[in-house]
Amino acid sequence: MRRIARLTAVPVLAVVATTVLSAPASATRPDQVIVLPGASSMEGIAAGAGSTFYAGDLFRGDIFRGDVRRGTAELFIDAPDGRNAVGMVADTRRNLLFVAGGGGKGYVYDTRTRATVAEYDFADPAASFVNDVALTPFGAYFTDSRNPVLYFVPVVRGVPGAFRTLPLRGPAAEIIGDFNLNGIQATPSGRTLLVAHSTLAQVMTVNPVTGASAVIAGVDVPNVDGLVLDDRRLWAVQNLDNLISEWRLSADLSSGRLVETITSPAFAVPTTAAKFGHRLAVVNSHFDTGIPPTAPQYEVVVVKS
Repeated sequence: MRRIARLTAVPVLAVVATTVLSAPASATRPDQVIVLPGASSMEGIAAGAGSTFYAGDLFRGDIFRGDVRRGTAELFIDAPDGRNAVGMVADTRRNLLFVAGGGGKGYVYDTRTRATVAEYDFADPAASFVNDVALTPFGAYFTDSRNPVLYFVPVVRGVPGAFRTLPLRGPAAEIIGDFNLNGIQATPSGRTLLVAHSTLAQVMTVNPVTGASAVIAGVDVPNVDGLVLDDRRLWAVQNLDNLISEWRLSADLSSGRLVETITSPAFAVPTTAAKFGHRLAVVNSHFDTGIPPTAPQYEVVVVKS
């Protein structure tokens, strides 16, 4: 997510529609646009089971559930007043949805009952911005855009436990202003994390045990926001540039080379993405209309990856 001065609610706009827009000449199929009915702002998205996705209303905290195959979406969790929803990740094995909550907060929802399973006060709301979250076999790691730390929530026997704070060392710990670490992903083993540093326009590896970090050489990503990782393929959402860059990483994750740049006439400041086979589902934030945004509708755009 790009820099946000404050989090406040904006009026809900009721729009119910699903449309398909023309794709660039280089694409092999039209880009699909799934409108999120009643959303007032959007930022995060997570892949669920099968073709299901979850997306969050940034300033209201509500969670939408949709289907990329059917091209539909609906309100799924009507969050209590005062919550926000930034980045998110779904644990489909345990039916949990982890949601970064902005100022110092994190939430975990049960995707079967829609109930709040856990609520975390990671840090002082006035001095932190909990931005995104990644899942490992051991639990979930949350980024904080204003502090050189990650927050780890262990999951034991399907139950989220007490969090601990992981101090970072190296380039990922560099704080310039108040908007730094953003998107985060994890390798399947959970032994390496990848974090996006928006201010430095870089992606870095992080050791989840020691907090040591290193820049992935060659990956230059201005306005980087959310990340998607699939083996050694990395997609970086570059919000203000209205594009997603795809990178091929070296076996040791120390370097990367640009493979492709994905654009779409349907993009409107995309922030995060989730992968479904050979497609990416991408959230439009419409931050170009202001913060809070004032667009008449908010969408998930599905493009070929």
